[in-house]
Amino acid sequence: MADVKPFQCIRPKREVAGRIAALPYDVYNREEAKKEIQREPLSFLRIDRAETQFENSVDTYDNRVYEMAGNLLEGMITDGLFVTETKECYYIYELIMNGRSQTGLVACASIDDYLHNVIKKHENTREEKELDRIRHVDTCNAQTGPIFLAYRSREEINQIIDEVKQGEALYDFQSTDGIIHHVWVITEEDKVREIRNAFDGVGSIYIADGHHRAASAVKVGLKRREANPGCNGREEFNYFLSVLFPEDQLMIMPYNRVIKDLNGNKLSEFIEKVKAYFEVSLLGEHPYAPEEKGCFGMYIGGCWYKLTAHENIRNNADPVEVLDVSILQNYILCNILGIKDPRTDKRIDFIGGIRGLSELEKRVNTDMKIAFSMYPTSITELFAVSDAGKLMPPKSTWFEPKLRSGLFIHKLG
Repeated sequence: MADVKPFQCIRPKREVAGRIAALPYDVYNREEAKKEIQREPLSFLRIDRAETQFENSVDTYDNRVYEMAGNLLEGMITDGLFVTETKECYYIYELIMNGRSQTGLVACASIDDYLHNVIKKHENTREEKELDRIRHVDTCNAQTGPIFLAYRSREEINQIIDEVKQGEALYDFQSTDGIIHHVWVITEEDKVREIRNAFDGVGSIYIADGHHRAASAVKVGLKRREANPGCNGREEFNYFLSVLFPEDQLMIMPYNRVIKDLNGNKLSEFIEKVKAYFEVSLLGEHPYAPEEKGCFGMYIGGCWYKLTAHENIRNNADPVEVLDVSILQNYILCNILGIKDPRTDKRIDFIGGIRGLSELEKRVNTDMKIAFSMYPTSITELFAVSDAGKLMPPKSTWFEPKLRSGLFIHKLG
């Protein structure tokens, strides 16, 4: 039984919502974030990446940065750029990319569901990344970037959402990357009750994107429980901001790989070693995006190749080992190229599928030696790994479109 509750949201005024809404904080480096804020001074990046308000000599994790984030948030609320709902509500958030729509429910998920594995993970987190968001959430006393969650589609929830979408949208704007955003608010007590009751029947929820933000929100909640021994579990710090999508609406793009060298192999030697695990077909200059599991594109020396994993490799029953990202990692990146830990090895880089095959060619023609195009991990595979209590290799999934920060703010108290 999943505890998915409405909340008293702080949100932008309608006329500035499109200007405030920002891509997630970790999409940008510091200089890119500065440029985006120069382009749009109201961007929520000012708060999510408050180091942009200082000279580069000030460290990203300086205490002043987090204090600035809290002050900026309170200042925008005081200045009337945000409004606070008078009651607890749910929201419907639709994103349309290239004509394809996906619609989720904006709500608060329970930290107890996270701790008790009702909310399931498929990635490890890194402590330094957690600490940054812990300090940000704690200092702002608010969660500002929603966690991207998925669940198995339920008709009773879909019906309510479809009905609400027939009404007038609260927000309707197109962001600079071409994504169309629609938001509706659910205030009617009967609909709120129906949705909450419907999620009581959801046995598992899955983190699609935002493992570090989720872990950070949980740790802030536990910290506040410890500081408030008389709490009853219903306080806002016991919940974290989320957007929950039925799995049949989600699109996962590939997460491609580029490698700096051939680990001392000549090209001919490397190809022969690959043939021990894959059928290798030379395609020439024609870029190749895999069309099925077990197939990979490889670009090196100005030529594309199609790699097809041998049958015994493709038929592994283990939900992690059968993933294409695992096959590539185990048989080529590790066995041949010597990349044992892709999390820490400086010879590998990861390219989101949204950037296309031309980006792979560009990297190989500049600072890398070889690129691999991937078939995307499916949401079914993500569920299978999470249900087995296992973890995917790093950079296994790339979800598009990205949820915006700053549209929904959840105060912790």
